[in-house]
Amino acid sequence: MKSIYVGNIAFDTTSDQLRELFSTHGEVKSVKLVSDRYTGKPRGFAFVEMDDEAVETAVNAMDGVEFEGRNLKVNLAKPRGVWRMRRPRH
Repeated sequence: MKSIYVGNIAFDTTSDQLRELFSTHGEVKSVKLVSDRYTGKPRGFAFVEMDDEAVETAVNAMDGVEFEGRNLKVNLAKPRGVWRMRRPRH
């Protein structure tokens, strides 16, 4: 099972809407909408978990698709912590 990053989603999008949207490309195992830990407000991105066979098809089909008035940014999610790595300052 792999995770897909879905960015640029509308702040009022629900996990059920994303599940329905991605289910046309395979079985969706889970959907996690990311919220700010302090305010609880949506941050505009989510992670969708799907079977390995469906991930590539879903990413290729959904990247750039307009959904609720916004063009989705869809790609394979990086392992947790990778995006936090920064280059050292000199």
